[in-house]
Amino acid sequence: MSPPQSPNSTMTESRDQVRPLAPASHRIHVENDEQGINSTFMSSMELSKKRRRKRCINCCSCCGVTTIIIVVIIIILAFTVFKAKDPTIRMNSIKFTGLSSLTSSSNLQTNVNITVSADLSIKNPNAVSLKFSSATTSLMYDDRVIAEAFTPPGNAKARRTFQMTVNVTVMVEKLVGIPRLASDLVARELPLSMSTSIKGRVKILVIKKSVGIRMNCSMVVDLQTQEVKNMDCKRKVSL
Repeated sequence: MSPPQSPNSTMTESRDQVRPLAPASHRIHVENDEQGINSTFMSSMELSKKRRRKRCINCCSCCGVTTIIIVVIIIILAFTVFKAKDPTIRMNSIKFTGLSSLTSSSNLQTNVNITVSADLSIKNPNAVSLKFSSATTSLMYDDRVIAEAFTPPGNAKARRTFQMTVNVTVMVEKLVGIPRLASDLVARELPLSMSTSIKGRVKILVIKKSVGIRMNCSMVVDLQTQEVKNMDCKRKVSL
């Protein structure tokens, strides 16, 4: 039979049995703290992601709205201020020299040349410049080309008028083989026509448009006064 235990020994044993429970409660407290820190960190990361996503959406929205506004402005300008308009060409004056050699069909001086000087102007109503390549001018008699000239390329500035002078030289010997020349010399009138063709382009914003200008003028030249009368010009512009 075991001896009776004292109250002090019983309390000592109970203390010894309770001591190992202290580290466990401490670990639970530390784990709870770590879980709280992790949850706080995760929530802050999610909040940061949401903020970045919101900034990205706002930035994309601003870019999209700005792009739409720019496109609308370009369309409005293209149909108003920068709308392509037809240029116009005009025959200001024309002068013949050397017609005195045309007296009669039996006394033609074939070694003499006739010079034709034409003053042309091209009006550009567009808000951008009109660039054109070399122009071709042909002088015709009885539907036959008797002389041809080429003018160098040019540039008609925006809303300005560009003037050009075309000089054409006609060799009299080219007129000899035309049957109706004898009757025209008797009448002292020479019916002629002059055709000018110009090709160019207009650049409106990022769009380039080709321009074709053509003018055909018919006239009657008085061989006595060397003056031009009954001049009629027809124009055609393709844009």
